[in-house]
Amino acid sequence: MKARPTTAAAVAALLAATALGLASHQAQAAPATPAPSARAASPELRFHDIPGSGGITLKGNVFTPVGAEPGRKYPLIVLPGSWGLPQIEYVAQARKLADSGYVVVGYASRGFWLSGGEIETAGPADIADVSAVIDWALATTPADPGRIGLGGVSYGAGISLLASAHDPRVKAVVALSGWADLIESIYSGRTEHRQAAGLLGATGYLTGRPGPELRQILNDFLGSNLDREQAMIDWGKKRSASEQIDRINANAPAVMLGNAWGDTVFPPNQYTKFFEGLTGPKRLELRPGDHATAEGTGLLGLPNDTWTNAHRWFDRYLRDDRNGVDTEAPVQIKSRSDNGYEGYADWQAVGSGGTERIPLDGSEHVFANVDSGADAGVVMLSSVLDQFFKAPPVASIPLLPRSFAAVWQSGRHPQERRIRGTVRLHTTVTPTKGDGTFVAYLYDVGPLGLGKLVSNAPYTFHGRTPGQSFGVDLDLFSTAYDVPAGHRLALVVDTVDPLYIEHNPAGAQLTFSSPGTDPSYVSVPLREQ
Repeated sequence: MKARPTTAAAVAALLAATALGLASHQAQAAPATPAPSARAASPELRFHDIPGSGGITLKGNVFTPVGAEPGRKYPLIVLPGSWGLPQIEYVAQARKLADSGYVVVGYASRGFWLSGGEIETAGPADIADVSAVIDWALATTPADPGRIGLGGVSYGAGISLLASAHDPRVKAVVALSGWADLIESIYSGRTEHRQAAGLLGATGYLTGRPGPELRQILNDFLGSNLDREQAMIDWGKKRSASEQIDRINANAPAVMLGNAWGDTVFPPNQYTKFFEGLTGPKRLELRPGDHATAEGTGLLGLPNDTWTNAHRWFDRYLRDDRNGVDTEAPVQIKSRSDNGYEGYADWQAVGSGGTERIPLDGSEHVFANVDSGADAGVVMLSSVLDQFFKAPPVASIPLLPRSFAAVWQSGRHPQERRIRGTVRLHTTVTPTKGDGTFVAYLYDVGPLGLGKLVSNAPYTFHGRTPGQSFGVDLDLFSTAYDVPAGHRLALVVDTVDPLYIEHNPAGAQLTFSSPGTDPSYVSVPLREQ
């Protein structure tokens, strides 16, 4: 553990030099004299020890505009670090922002790499750190106290949203690939998202120092300790901006949210609900990809429309630039099948072309604890393949074993179907055991029966009476997908998926039925043709 910070510092310096192109830049500008507590890496960038809350030290860096005029104040942007990443994460974007007239402070979040403290998972200490960094920046840089913005990717996005609820000085937020509801993100359908939580836990241990509370939560969550379920939910709610939306609305920062349709860590549904509840200036962008892949190339300094729009958002609300970002449709999405943007007045308008209801007739009986072959893929991989190669997870629908998978199919569609929004499943379940888990998948099925995954979602129940039916309403993860003419849609349900922890006792069976008084169906939202 003690050798890692030294190695990390060397890697950080190397990556910083690569991202910034320091060699060529230094040849064009005279070096500046670093402050006694700072190590200068370029005329605009300095590394600093920044006092955080509770007496810890945060490792950070500061960009200031080239040739900053004495006495002049510049808008400030603070960028909390992502989960597991060092302080140099944002240097490429920070330099661009400084070039356009911002003071930019980035830092490694507490508990990670060289920053002090333990990982609090966006707890009160992390939120206090943001205010402490703002205080420090106002005292030591030419930052304008009336023009302060926050931004970040993933963990930095979640911290930024929460901090905007507590610090009224914040005027603009850009939250990319983050969460607004932590419970809905990794415990949707009362089902533990095994791979997502495992990835976060492993990364936390490898790159930082998890605090005792986080260690307990990880053990309880991945161990499915239901006796601690309410404690885990309460812990997650304290770290969810959705629980503090009234405070955010009272402070009225301009909030831009960005996410990917296939985000396997923070699925988009929780962002869309949060977006609808915001009352101040707001923007929601959804694109193909997985967790942080939509903005990832921008962190390397490459052209990236996510970061381009983030800069436009800051320019509009921190510099009052009339660049038109506030007059565009506030919801901007890209279909997984097309490269163009579609604009909508709000999230509810995304499925404005009506819905197609696929009946789930008859009765389907499945044995639990066997993976049928219908799966949602692998965290941080499958949606990337879909993003870059249009290759989502697939399954041969005719070959799925009907003992372990329930399958319903629509007729062939004579015209293209443009799915937009949240697919909803309504069904009736009769279990043979009191506890259980199932996963619902929607597939685009071609002429040869090969199904491409459109969306999925898990559902877990506890304490039900064996043999007694109950209704289920389940929202699949929101998406934008174009189904070609001549294809079918298929709804598949099975009980095992490597992405999730399942709670099916040995010998459990599930029956999915469609009572005449309460027929089962899948509701598919469509864009107008």
